[in-house]
Amino acid sequence: MTLADFPAELGLFPLDEALLLPQGRLPLNVFEPRYIALVEDALAGNRLIGMIQPRPFDGMEDTGPDDDIDAGMDDGHSDTPPLYGIGCVGRITAMTERMDGTYAITLTGIARFRLLRETELRRGYRVGRIDASSFVADLTDSGDDIPFDREGLLNALHDFCEAQGVSTQWDALRQMDDAALLVTLPMICPFGTEPRQMMLEAPTPAARAQILRNLLDGAGHEPEEGASPS
Repeated sequence: MTLADFPAELGLFPLDEALLLPQGRLPLNVFEPRYIALVEDALAGNRLIGMIQPRPFDGMEDTGPDDDIDAGMDDGHSDTPPLYGIGCVGRITAMTERMDGTYAITLTGIARFRLLRETELRRGYRVGRIDASSFVADLTDSGDDIPFDREGLLNALHDFCEAQGVSTQWDALRQMDDAALLVTLPMICPFGTEPRQMMLEAPTPAARAQILRNLLDGAGHEPEEGASPS
């Protein structure tokens, strides 16, 4: 795709703790009527959906996502929460329609976008005018020669998983190239809305790697009294 292929307006899928990065793959269970309508409209057109996070409300507690995210209500307070200013355009690359009319889909990230403003609802779902021109590198960057400490990041992930009691497929992670690793890890690590948004908005993959490393170091362990962090 090129910038010319992006529509000026895009159906929005606001979902807490759902991080889609360019080249990433995000599975979704879609069961709420307005988002079923969004998926149907996308399938009938360019297959594009704008994934974006609602801003957290004061007092809400972040929890980690499931492997397959249930795409139901945006939050427990309002049907129209405020949104972050940056999301990611995803293309439906896999779809299963169930007998009850709900969907299981997979979105593949294309490029980030800036939300300029929202327009009128369409069949119950939110629609926004978008601009992806600030993120043209998402379409062209091959991901080669990313300057980051790969072993340091994986070691931090190992410490985090041990401290949190989280299991992962180490052989698969170690076989990934740098670009795939820096897409996969931010999407699967169980961080909340704001940390995920920080990683989405990172200007470069190397900057995203540093944010992820800081998050893992901060959550993976607490230094002993009198000791300094490694």
